[in-house]
This record gives sequence, structure tokens and C-alpha cells, in this order.
Amino acid sequence: MCQGYVTLISVLIVGAVGVAVTLSLVLLGLSSSQTSFASEQSDQAKGLANACAEEGLQRIRDNTAYTGTGNLSLGQGACTYTVTSHGSENRTIRTVGIVGTIVREVEITINSIEPDIQIVSWQEGISF
Repeated sequence: MCQGYVTLISVLIVGAVGVAVTLSLVLLGLSSSQTSFASEQSDQAKGLANACAEEGLQRIRDNTAYTGTGNLSLGQGACTYTVTSHGSENRTIRTVGIVGTIVREVEITINSIEPDIQIVSWQEGISF
């Protein structure tokens, strides 16, 4: 009779350990999936921010006096850009790419437009 209780308790303990291991693996898989999804969205937001930066550069190339704002919608996200003049041929382009809750930013500083656009810096940032 005692042996039956020992066997029953052993089966319960092994079952509880098995459930705990299975639950841990499922939670780790979900966490990994969420991290991968956020990473993919971050890459897409960066691409959008760079696309808006390129759009701002094209606007300056088309019209050397250009200042203003614009936006693009591509795929699952959107981006905006602002071109600001700091006198002479100095310009700053600030862009924001957004996919889901992920925001990526780019800031470009230009010190010459003609004959070629001279980019002094191209800085990328991440905001959450």
C-alpha cells in the first residue's frame, strides 16, 4: 500500500517538472519571437528614416533653396523629414521613421550644395 503512494507521488512530481520545463520553453520561445519582431520593425523604421533622408536630399538637389517638410508611407510604416537652412548652403535634414511602436531617427548635416552636396555628418538614433 505504501509503495502505491510513493509511485503516485513520484509520477506527480515528474509530471510537475515536465510541465514546468514545457512552460519555460514556451515562454522562452515567445520572448525570442517578440525580440525578433521588434528587431525587424527597428530595421524597417531605420530604412524608412533613411528613405526620407534621401527624399530630403533629392529635394535639395532639385531646388537648392528648398526648406520644408514632407512624408512617405511605405509598407507597414511611415516617415517624415524636415529640411532646415542655417544660412548659405548649410542645411540640416531631420527624419523620423516609424513602424509599429518603434521610432528611428536620422539627422544629416550639409555644408555645401553646389556643385555637389557635401554631407558633413549622418547620425542615426533610436527612440522608444
